[in-house]
Amino acid sequence: MVTIATSEKKVKEFNFLWEGKDKTGRAIKGEMRAAGTVVVTSTLRKQGVRVTKITKARAGGKITDKDITLFTRQLATMMKSGVPLLQAFDIVGKGHSNRAVGKLLMDIKSEVETGSSLANAFKKHPLYFDSLFCNLVAAGEAAGILDNLLDRLATYKEKIQAIKGKIKSALFYPVSIIMVAFIITAVIMIFVIPAFKELFQGFGADLPAPTLMVMTISDFFVAYWWAIFGGIGGGLYVFFYTWKRSAAMQHVMDRLALRLPIFGEVIRKATIARWSRTLSTMFAAGVPLVEALNSVAGAAGNQVYYEATKNIQNEVSIGSSLVDAMMATSVFPPMVLQMVSIGEESGSLDAMLSKIADFFEAEVDDAVEALSSLMEPLIMVVLGTLIGGMVVAMYLPIFKMGQVVG
Repeated sequence: MVTIATSEKKVKEFNFLWEGKDKTGRAIKGEMRAAGTVVVTSTLRKQGVRVTKITKARAGGKITDKDITLFTRQLATMMKSGVPLLQAFDIVGKGHSNRAVGKLLMDIKSEVETGSSLANAFKKHPLYFDSLFCNLVAAGEAAGILDNLLDRLATYKEKIQAIKGKIKSALFYPVSIIMVAFIITAVIMIFVIPAFKELFQGFGADLPAPTLMVMTISDFFVAYWWAIFGGIGGGLYVFFYTWKRSAAMQHVMDRLALRLPIFGEVIRKATIARWSRTLSTMFAAGVPLVEALNSVAGAAGNQVYYEATKNIQNEVSIGSSLVDAMMATSVFPPMVLQMVSIGEESGSLDAMLSKIADFFEAEVDDAVEALSSLMEPLIMVVLGTLIGGMVVAMYLPIFKMGQVVG
């Protein structure tokens, strides 16, 4: 007996906006998800609609992690209020200002309506719902406490979102100042210094060394400005392109990030806070430790901690305690190890991990505030030295000429 295996390829569907007239001649319009315009036309014809116009709906805006966090909180709030799941999807999806989010939620709702579990419906969209999200939803469905798990998940995502925002704000200020300083320096070198150079050509005297040095740098900028800007732009593009696609590059950069002066300690604390918060949330939801560590590794946000978590997972799976496995990685401070040890012995690991996350989140808050107050005067000194140095260098010949005339 020969068995022929056949695989059904899922047809890709799109959203279409249509306009037409019903049997009475009244103008109507709507939106339909289908594989193509022919399907839309034939479906509407069967409903007695004469189609006059069909256009493919634009996807709308980009779906961000903030959108998913807000959706999770809205869904948790409505389910805790007793709103049925499908109705909650309708309320959130149809009322969302971002068409892409609305379309995503309507797709998930359609899958649930056809018999799929909510966790499996989320799993079909891995770009927006990671394994941690899907595992927690699955645990909530299995235990009949989906509203509580969604509330916990929403809180988790809000805290992670907040700590990411703090790290970005800490790094954004100095980076933006460096960019502005470079642009100002380039403008001075390309347009201002050459004007001074023409003025100094009629002096008929030797120029001071600082002035000559600044003028030489200016000549280089004027001659090769296209190479400087092109090289910096191309270098940044290649750097970020490689960073996103190379695991080795990510490992090197993440390890360097942890060793940066001032910023490295903030990044380390933020990573430990995110790691502890994720494991606490997963463990409290009843997800087995080995399986939970798999999601924690992906949520760590740092390649060094990702690899450390994978090593911890391997050790735990063969019978090691969590604290011993963490100690072997040498990436966790003694305080974290002591609290995890107490949590394991007392059977309150999720509570201890949550307290660790709270502690390090507070540490990140304090560190970011301290950085902000420290960076402002430091950047002012650097900018003053750079811009002021160029100005003084170009005015030195004028001062000398004044002294001679005097």
